[in-house]
Amino acid sequence: MHRQKPPTGKPLGLPELLAIALGGMIGGGIFTILGISVSIVGVYAPLAIGMGAVVAALASYSYVKLALFYRDEGATYSFFKRTYPEHPLAASLIGWWVIFGYISTIALYSYTFASYAISDSAWAQDDMVRKAVALAVIGFFTLINLWSVKGMGRIEDLMVYTKILFLLLISGLLLANGRTTLPQLVEQSPPLSLWGLLIVASVTFVAFEGFQLVINAMNEMTDPARNIPRAIYGAIAIAAGVYVVIAAGAVFAIPFEDILRDKEFALAAGTRDTLGNMGSAIVIAGALLATMSAISGTLFGASRQMAVIATDGFLPMFLAHRSGGIPRRAILAMALTASALVLAGSLRVILEFGSVTFLLVSFLMAVANHRMRDKTRSHVLMTVFSMVTLLGGTGIILWYEAITAPEQLIFILSIYGLLTLGALAWARRLRWR
Repeated sequence: MHRQKPPTGKPLGLPELLAIALGGMIGGGIFTILGISVSIVGVYAPLAIGMGAVVAALASYSYVKLALFYRDEGATYSFFKRTYPEHPLAASLIGWWVIFGYISTIALYSYTFASYAISDSAWAQDDMVRKAVALAVIGFFTLINLWSVKGMGRIEDLMVYTKILFLLLISGLLLANGRTTLPQLVEQSPPLSLWGLLIVASVTFVAFEGFQLVINAMNEMTDPARNIPRAIYGAIAIAAGVYVVIAAGAVFAIPFEDILRDKEFALAAGTRDTLGNMGSAIVIAGALLATMSAISGTLFGASRQMAVIATDGFLPMFLAHRSGGIPRRAILAMALTASALVLAGSLRVILEFGSVTFLLVSFLMAVANHRMRDKTRSHVLMTVFSMVTLLGGTGIILWYEAITAPEQLIFILSIYGLLTLGALAWARRLRWR
């Protein structure tokens, strides 16, 4: 099968690529991981989140090396397929897992957007209105992505860099209005535990998911050899800085009991109590910008990976079609599937599926890079350390789910089972042609 040639124009430079990565990374994650982090490690939450950034950096090492070697916008799926050409079914499984992981994050981000958008209205508790708003925001950014790569890139630039300023403003206001001292917070926290830090670093890894989306823009970027590592490593560093500063501001300004009580909306509720309605409005604005750019960036990158998988025959062939270099049918398919998930509700467990998925897949990318280390010019110690860390993180989050929410673990494993059956069925269909 011959893939369509990439478009001749290269509309995405380093600012746009950074925006795509940060758009996918700084989404709803920071608004949900805070409560989990504080419940496990208390005042040490910023440290644990920083450790999560180290895990993300280790994962990104293999992605960068494989991307510069293969130069393939199919990213995760294509890297594994080309490293292990004798195992196409394994590549198909990874493709299905990753695509569904991206779809679930789009659904979660849109639902989070809707929750914040109506939080101060008379419809705040109306689930039908919330879902209608979520579907509307998916529809809006579907149109943006269908319209123009360049247009999407400029809008993503504006949203991402504006939301970072908002989030830093939030953290600065929280730090300036801190109510307690560090010794007091240490007394209120569980004893410092390496195991607790590792649990938080693993569970919150999903907040750093998204840097891979840069690679999906391979055919539309300028100077990949320079811009891919700069965009990926730079985005992780920026996201880590934003997360750590916000976490520090929150633990100093918001009482632990409030963070644990509100969890998903701890920042909004805590900021309202600390800074009044203006502070709450700033948090809501930051949440809306964060989730919007995450929806747009994820829809952009993941749709291109879906088109590559379809081109190879492991998804319906009509999803491979491109018009003007844009995989419009894949974009529509992702948007429609994410909308169906929104209507189905109960998205928190799907987010847990995403966290496990991206840790596991990152481990498999480290394995592939280790095999190709001579050609990708990777250091053997880095590949081995990455494999051990990422596999360990996968095991930790599964263990954590097993002891805290076994029903969620069963649901996660069930999703894996259904996706595996789908990938197997489609692979056999391709073989029988």
